[in-house]
Amino acid sequence: MKKGDQVRFLHEVGGGRVSGFQGKNVVLVEDEDGFEIPMLISDVVVIGNEDYSSTNVVNAKAQMQRQAADGRSIKAMMKEGQDEVPAEADRDEVDYTKVTFRAPVEERKGGNQLSAYLAFVPIDIKEVTHTRFESYFVNDSNYFVQYSYLVAEGNSWTLRAHGEVEPNTKEFIEEFGREDLNKMERVCVQMLAYKRDKPFVLKPTIDVQLRIDGVKFYKLHMFEENDFFEQKALLYTLVEQDRVARPLVIDAQQLKSEMYRHEEPADKTRVQKPQPMPIVKRRGDEDVVVVDLHIEALLDTTAGMSKGDMLNYQVDVFRKTLAQYRDKKGQRIVFIHGKGDGVLRRALVSDLSYRYKSYSYQDASFQEYGYGATQVTIK
Repeated sequence: MKKGDQVRFLHEVGGGRVSGFQGKNVVLVEDEDGFEIPMLISDVVVIGNEDYSSTNVVNAKAQMQRQAADGRSIKAMMKEGQDEVPAEADRDEVDYTKVTFRAPVEERKGGNQLSAYLAFVPIDIKEVTHTRFESYFVNDSNYFVQYSYLVAEGNSWTLRAHGEVEPNTKEFIEEFGREDLNKMERVCVQMLAYKRDKPFVLKPTIDVQLRIDGVKFYKLHMFEENDFFEQKALLYTLVEQDRVARPLVIDAQQLKSEMYRHEEPADKTRVQKPQPMPIVKRRGDEDVVVVDLHIEALLDTTAGMSKGDMLNYQVDVFRKTLAQYRDKKGQRIVFIHGKGDGVLRRALVSDLSYRYKSYSYQDASFQEYGYGATQVTIK
């Protein structure tokens, strides 16, 4: 068997041309698409025609045995101008040929918009107050991503991990304990996205700084079901659908500049930013407290917050409101949660069914509040 021979696989469909050898037992077969496939020499047979008879197989095996009896080194044969490579060559003198075969990347629909997350997974979710954690970089896109994961130490940064993550996969970064949380208060993730062997839409380089809230690691409800892990995880969004998460770290110089900036004259044509909606209490024949749980009514900005963070904040406002009026029997409170996809309403109903079993609840008046409001009565 030598370079250029046409071969067929004995135990599976396929074959090609011998392009090289790897070690004493492996032959590299180049298929019709140009990929080099490593195969055991004993699993291929040289063919001069389409003869698959047992005689041809026996002759091929006899040829391999003759090759095995030849003790000359590959380097010596190359000097003699021979292309044939013996099966039993000196191991120290073998010219190991690099295998170029790479399985093609499977792309998914919708994956050409870049999405990536920093994930923290408890090793033992049942012991969330004592367990250690694992951190992962999650690449939820059809792009290869080169990433660097850094942690701040004062005004300097320390590189904790870096690497290349294949499309639609995740990569383990490190394991850490609660004693390390104080050192992880500020983290930075830098990313460069690209595709191999095909044209692609250029993505800008990404640099996201996040403030990691150590308190969340003590709260079980912060770890949620997700599409990337079998167990619950705490996810921080780095980029989602090509939209980069705004950093939670405030630039002190920029803040100082904004504080001393002269107020611009009001422009009536400019669209005003919606202001948080206060709790409305209507008095008269009815004494009803109205709480708007829409996230834009509760917060000036949701920069850096994932959908899970926003939901947790809304549920927290709901619980604090009930705690505020728990001693006022008969008090009616209307929570405006909107229709949407019903996630927030299901979260409220779940709380009312298990945490606040003594309270009664019903859909609020459609004429007054429209669809998407629930009335709770304190009892």
